[in-house]
Amino acid sequence: MAKIAIFDSGFGSLSLIRPIQKVTKSEIIYFADKKNFPYGKKSKSQLRHIIDDTIKMLKENFNPDLIVIGSNTPSLLLQKKDTLRIIGVLPPIKEAAKISKTSNIAILATESVVHSYELSNYIKLNKEKKLKIKKINASALVDLVESGKFIDNYEYCKKIIRIVLNDIFEKNNIDVATLSSTHLPLLVSILKKEFPKVIFLDPAKTIANKVAKITQKNRSKRNSIKIFTSSDPKIFQKHLSKVGFKHDVNFLSS
Repeated sequence: MAKIAIFDSGFGSLSLIRPIQKVTKSEIIYFADKKNFPYGKKSKSQLRHIIDDTIKMLKENFNPDLIVIGSNTPSLLLQKKDTLRIIGVLPPIKEAAKISKTSNIAILATESVVHSYELSNYIKLNKEKKLKIKKINASALVDLVESGKFIDNYEYCKKIIRIVLNDIFEKNNIDVATLSSTHLPLLVSILKKEFPKVIFLDPAKTIANKVAKITQKNRSKRNSIKIFTSSDPKIFQKHLSKVGFKHDVNFLSS
């Protein structure tokens, strides 16, 4: 039986679950570390401490075959190399370059990632010369997801999304944007309606295929999922039910 642990600072990595379940059957342990939300505003030393403690906790409690750090922020800032036991989520720059017709793409990420040396270096190592990349602080959009506003306040979400993205997309002729926070795919229906000429790339498919490859010799007979949070389970479960996850949520300390 393949046991996969996925964690993030809240709602974010829920966007990874269904793509993974489509390509491989497994037992998924999902940990929403709401106590430490948002990762994107933590210092690098704080983030390292949180991530190391969380990985240790997941190994001790569940002994998973694979751990997915379901957030671009620690995946980039801490530069944890993918192993057979731990993988991260990174902006799909090369895929964006293949799709873009204008060679102008945007990376939507958290504030700390946008201003980091690590993202600049990652771009340098992965971009083609002709490609122009605009880094956009999308922390306000991440907050729309984590606060639950994306569930029942469409007009407010639309307003914030246009404030953050409209001018930058128009001035830079952006035609492809990477959703480089796993929270952002939960806004994709609004993003597509507001910017029909822009392709929004979700890293979930890449992660799902990587997970499937690693677990191909140890697949389960059926998909199952257990959900935990470091905050109030009842509140988190209420939010989950509104986005189609009818699962019990249990408390787990990070």
